[in-house]
Amino acid sequence: MTGNELNISTKDDPLVRALARWESEGGKTLPLDSPRVDSGEQTQIPEMTNAEIVALRVRVIALENVLISLLATAPDHQLKLIREMADYISPRPGFTPHPLTIHAAEHMVDLVDRSTRFRSHGEGGMAEPTGNKPKRPV
Repeated sequence: MTGNELNISTKDDPLVRALARWESEGGKTLPLDSPRVDSGEQTQIPEMTNAEIVALRVRVIALENVLISLLATAPDHQLKLIREMADYISPRPGFTPHPLTIHAAEHMVDLVDRSTRFRSHGEGGMAEPTGNKPKRPV
């Protein structure tokens, strides 16, 4: 769906408008009524507290594990596509290698590799031990 294909009944729905922008322009377009920052202005971004950084780390770990479980049931062509994307973002000859991009590509492949450990368990996945739920720290 592109912005031009929206009908009258869905034109005012913000979700539909956002999805239309995402599909047609990668989500880069801001709504006309959004506040804009002049190029001369610097926005102040507050420093993150230690508690916020820890909370983000916990969320990233949780998301990685959710992703691994989803990849465990993903078709082979999707796993292949992830590996191809990792190769694509890896530095090519003649370009400056960026350490974060290199690490991200390695991590993408690692996530796929980790998910393959759970693929042999079939559609039901791993058998969950009874009574062993993750405990929250006190």
